[in-house]
Amino acid sequence: MPRRSIPRPAKEAGTVIDMKTGQPAKANALPALCKRIRELREKAGIEQKALAARIGVTANAVSNWENGRGRPDINLLPDICNALSVTLYDLFDLDEPALRFSEQEKAHLAGYRQLSPGHRHAIDSLTDTLLEVQAAESSPLLRKLTYYQKSLSAGFGDPAEFDAGGEPIYLYASRDVDRADCVFTVNGDSMEPRFHSGDLVLVSRIPDAPELRHGEIGAFIVGNETYIKVYGEDGLESLNPAYQPLHFHEAESVYLIGRVSSILDPAQIASPEDVDRYRLLHPEEA
Repeated sequence: MPRRSIPRPAKEAGTVIDMKTGQPAKANALPALCKRIRELREKAGIEQKALAARIGVTANAVSNWENGRGRPDINLLPDICNALSVTLYDLFDLDEPALRFSEQEKAHLAGYRQLSPGHRHAIDSLTDTLLEVQAAESSPLLRKLTYYQKSLSAGFGDPAEFDAGGEPIYLYASRDVDRADCVFTVNGDSMEPRFHSGDLVLVSRIPDAPELRHGEIGAFIVGNETYIKVYGEDGLESLNPAYQPLHFHEAESVYLIGRVSSILDPAQIASPEDVDRYRLLHPEEA
């Protein structure tokens, strides 16, 4: 007895079939995301093949998405948005929270539209200022110290020249930064292995800081030179054994700048953006 094939419902190419009924799926049964991709693609005037090339998939993949035979991998959603120049909210046809207005916001907007151009400008300026202040209030805590560009061991000439040679430096607050007054750059290897040439060091000024004791490290001015040395009982000593202690006679003046507290991590130097916000909050220090 010859076999008879079971008749199948006629369907057009690309028709989505409901697996439960075997009939073409109703239009509203197409997944919302699939419909949305087609709508946004056609609105942008992009062919399936062109959209596929932008995303990095095949044209068949895009066709399958739009006809409901498949859905894009979640990792492809940002690429789809970029290709269509839309947001995820647009892709899923959702209201963007940032664009929703409360009743109070609507009232403010309605009032703003009734203002004259001059009064609108005043409101705009005030809003900009308040936003800057708000950003400054949430910025990291900074400390303003003095940075001396001449390196320790580079020479200042005399204490008067030293005091006049600094410039402001803004650092992120920390325990060591809070105790310091100024910053120097180390020059030379006499204090290796603890301090290396080019290191930035934090210094607490004397007499603001407690008295320097023997065995502590300080910054000194001797004649036309500045040094970072250990304050020894018989002179100024180096950590590097290759250097002999510095001895001075009674007629020679040795000035103590301050105690060297620690090496400054360059990452503690505040960014220009944070400095600008700090100056906005503290105009007296600008």
